[in-house]
Amino acid sequence: MSDRNLGRVITAMVTPFDKNGQVNYAVAEQLAVHLVENGSDGLVICGTTGESPTLSWSEEYELFQVVKKAVSGRGKIIAGTGSNSTKEAIEATEKAAKLGLDGSLQVVPYYNKPPQEGLYQHFKKIAQTSPNLSIMLYNIPGRTGQNLLPETVAKLAEIENIIAIKEASGDLEQACKIRRLTPDSFGIYAGDDFLTLPMLTVGGIGVVSVASHLVGQQMQEMVKAFETGKATVARDINLKLFPLFKGLFCTTNPIPIKAALNLKGWNVGGVRPPLMELSPELEKGLELILQDLSIL
Repeated sequence: MSDRNLGRVITAMVTPFDKNGQVNYAVAEQLAVHLVENGSDGLVICGTTGESPTLSWSEEYELFQVVKKAVSGRGKIIAGTGSNSTKEAIEATEKAAKLGLDGSLQVVPYYNKPPQEGLYQHFKKIAQTSPNLSIMLYNIPGRTGQNLLPETVAKLAEIENIIAIKEASGDLEQACKIRRLTPDSFGIYAGDDFLTLPMLTVGGIGVVSVASHLVGQQMQEMVKAFETGKATVARDINLKLFPLFKGLFCTTNPIPIKAALNLKGWNVGGVRPPLMELSPELEKGLELILQDLSIL
């Protein structure tokens, strides 16, 4: 099985598009290299931030290969291969596993709202059909309409290659329950940048981050400061970055982070419909935050 250690700071990477809305693989390659050289231990490719709902499977597989080749062992590559169809998720994950990636991000099935036993069987089947690939669960009830309960996570953690969860419910109590019910080897990652430090205090090990596109080194410093008992240092970094954390979610992700990257000179293009560009008013507010933090 792949290494259980996926790192502290994992960037949920945007998918760059050209002016015609096609995937810009050259910029994806450049951005991936930049991220692993600036604080990211790993990258999630084709997750929510990567606009997976509007990517074709062929585009996703090409991205997996392009980024894997670009990063070449310098950072972990985690493929977003989840689906609300168990059969489709199994097929996509098996194909990703053959590419030699480090892991797979498996989102809670969306729209069809399966019961907890259905969720358990869904993830179990995916894990069992790709036993050599590390699986990170992804709980984001605000988008999927269904919450993966701590008791279900605990059962899934008993499966050898289900090694972590991206917990994006925004509920610290739930994160605490997951920690109590799972072994220390099971990784709990914050799914919201502003909750990274609070999640560390209840047993989290890191974050699947959006802000790390811009402040990856600072995110690393915050997590390491907490781990080494420098609570005040960690607190101060968190408070300094808090306006950025909130600004990047002033509207639906990944609209703001793409706008921010374009402001910084990264030609990542726009977003695919039904998402839309950031309004001029929100972009101005985001630009001020970036200036205040000396990102621009």
